[in-house]
Amino acid sequence: MPEHFGDDADHLTPLENARLAYENKDFIDSPDGRMLRIMAEYYEPLSRFRKERIQDTVVFFGSARFRAMDDASHELELLENSYSAKAAPEDQQPSRDMENETSEVKRNLAEAAVEMARYYEDARKLSHLLTEWTMKLPGRRSRFVVCSGGGPGIMEAANRGAYEAGGKTIGLNIKLPFEQMPNPYITPALNFNFHYFFMRKYWFAYMAKALVVFPGGFGTLDEMFEILTLDQTHKLAKKITIVIYGSSYWKNVINLELLAEKGAIAIKDLDLFQWADTPEDAFRILKDGLTRNHLSEPTAGDAQVPDTPDANIQALLGPDIAKTL
Repeated sequence: MPEHFGDDADHLTPLENARLAYENKDFIDSPDGRMLRIMAEYYEPLSRFRKERIQDTVVFFGSARFRAMDDASHELELLENSYSAKAAPEDQQPSRDMENETSEVKRNLAEAAVEMARYYEDARKLSHLLTEWTMKLPGRRSRFVVCSGGGPGIMEAANRGAYEAGGKTIGLNIKLPFEQMPNPYITPALNFNFHYFFMRKYWFAYMAKALVVFPGGFGTLDEMFEILTLDQTHKLAKKITIVIYGSSYWKNVINLELLAEKGAIAIKDLDLFQWADTPEDAFRILKDGLTRNHLSEPTAGDAQVPDTPDANIQALLGPDIAKTL
């Protein structure tokens, strides 16, 4: 071995400390780190739900495109007055997504927006009624908390109604190429953002004791049929109340009765859900189902849900065992 070997080692640049594995973003974001990312989208929400004392939820599905009645009516009014001598201010012009449409199409879309805005207002009212009722339920944990996909439209309406009633409300958002921002009515500690659709769907299904499906598009249909299939195949270890809201809309979109008539589903599968056309009817169905299926067990006296967050799991379990060398 050459005599100068040891001298070379003395002149090597000292290495920096390697990053801890869980601080190595390159690894965490890589295919090899996928399992850790999936686990994080299970454990991190679980930790927050425990801390905020959320026992279960009522999930609202529906279109992200529907707006509040005052917004939709205002846009139609601007469209009707678009040929006035003085143009409206820039921030009050009709929405840009209609720029390339013909005048007739623009008007039809604006009129449809006003028509569909009633579902926004109905979701808002139903959420308010439900939250007022659930906030009076005794126990140490929050029951039947309104949960949405966290974005605009019907999702916003659901969170807004619960917020206006003074209750907690959950938003399970999803990271998309076209960014979907959380609506402002979500309880900050219950504002979630998911990468994996299947983990987001897991939390929709796992926590839900009831589901309300408002008019919507592809995403709403996907979510509705997923829960119906889980219930149909007895994959939910609980009874769930499913309300399909807006019979005139949905019966023009899908013919569920025909599925039963043709033998694609069983006749009894039509009993998996109920129709509702007013917030009051939907609330009655939800209250009856939730009470019958999930409030028959004894409650924890007259105790009310504490205002402060619960301790984390470490505090609940006590101190770590003594350290060893």
